[in-house]
Amino acid sequence: MDLFESTERSGSGVPEPGPNAPLAVRMRPRQLDEVVGQSHLLTEGSPLRRLVQEGSSATSVILWGPPGTGKTTLAYLVAGSRPFVELSAVTAGIKDVRAVIDASRRRVATGERETVLFIDEIHRFTRTQQDALLPAVENRWVTLIGATTENPSFSVVGPLLSRSLLLTLQPLASEDLGALLDRAVKDERGLAGRVALAPEARAHMLRVAGADARKALTLLEAVADAAVGAGGDAPEITGELTERAMDSALVAYDKSGDQHYDVISAFIKSVRGSDVDAALHYLARMVVAGEDPRFLARRLVILAAEDIGMADPQALVIAQAAADAVSFIGMPEGRIPLAEATTYLATAPKSNRSYKALDAAIADVRAGKAGVVPAHLRDAHYSGAERIGHGKGYEYSHDAPGAVAAQDYLPEPLQGSRYYRPTEFGFERTVTERLARIREMLGRDDAAGPGL
Repeated sequence: MDLFESTERSGSGVPEPGPNAPLAVRMRPRQLDEVVGQSHLLTEGSPLRRLVQEGSSATSVILWGPPGTGKTTLAYLVAGSRPFVELSAVTAGIKDVRAVIDASRRRVATGERETVLFIDEIHRFTRTQQDALLPAVENRWVTLIGATTENPSFSVVGPLLSRSLLLTLQPLASEDLGALLDRAVKDERGLAGRVALAPEARAHMLRVAGADARKALTLLEAVADAAVGAGGDAPEITGELTERAMDSALVAYDKSGDQHYDVISAFIKSVRGSDVDAALHYLARMVVAGEDPRFLARRLVILAAEDIGMADPQALVIAQAAADAVSFIGMPEGRIPLAEATTYLATAPKSNRSYKALDAAIADVRAGKAGVVPAHLRDAHYSGAERIGHGKGYEYSHDAPGAVAAQDYLPEPLQGSRYYRPTEFGFERTVTERLARIREMLGRDDAAGPGL
């Protein structure tokens, strides 16, 4: 269980790291002015700055932001000199939460300051576990600081969210991460100038780290150790050394969280928007992150039917073939048919008229606009059907001119309705021309009646 009370902390509330602590821990900001990025939260008079400067506010806080943006650091700074207990929602349970609350409640009853309870990854607590925090927050037996990488609107219960100040942290810009790396190279708490960082190595680290400060400092420490191990006076961290020291550029992506939904949403919208390069980029992010290839294949099949439809009926065939291929050959080779299908779908003409037509028909059915099936279209194959008029007057289409028999097919209340109106894109241009001739042969005015 990850449960501890910080005792050796600086006046700002940030724990004093040991000499063997990771670089990311040693370089943790000790005051707000050292925090990089998050300028929207650090302006003079902002709620966050007031919380840190006052140092005694009992306001509970939810910190929402991507990994490595400073949530834990801000929790320490807000806590100040107050008792501080950290829980990880991954390993802690209600028993641990209640133990902290009870101890803090006894402390408050004797006139001491309440405990600041920091819960990392609070979104991993169940609704019941989060509800257990409500009385303590309501009565200020503890000051809660929750950190989450998930959207609190979906991952934190409403009553707890309404009792807390929500602070949203933004991904760190390359300039922020660059300043952090430069500081770590020179600062006595960091590498103290023992190595030099070449520009190409610095740029490579920024690309690999994405927007994660912790990852950037971890990479710097690993490569610095490799540089020092290579020997020489004031060794330089080169681009070549950096690439050799790093196993791979891990992409920030949580397959069960916001990033999963954000990246797949961007992928779908890029294919729909016909930007093949963007679509392949998001596909690459998901492939590198280990996303289930069957999930990607299913999305491609849906895209082919929903967004391309009759503008290119072959798209569904390609997407289904890719899904079959992925299931058959697995990964990593499965990325090849996924790439082919993505490219085909992104560059194909687009139409959503088929499924929009069905939705319009469904709306009519749900509104009670159904009517009875015309007698001449009813099943006439069973004994006695002919006696009650089933099939009487039905014209076999293949015997009619052009294989189109002019007869009523819709129920009487819906006669004249038009649901499907094809576009002028791709194969649907041909469908538009053919459908106009068919409706003319059926004796219908294509402009008449409700529809799309």
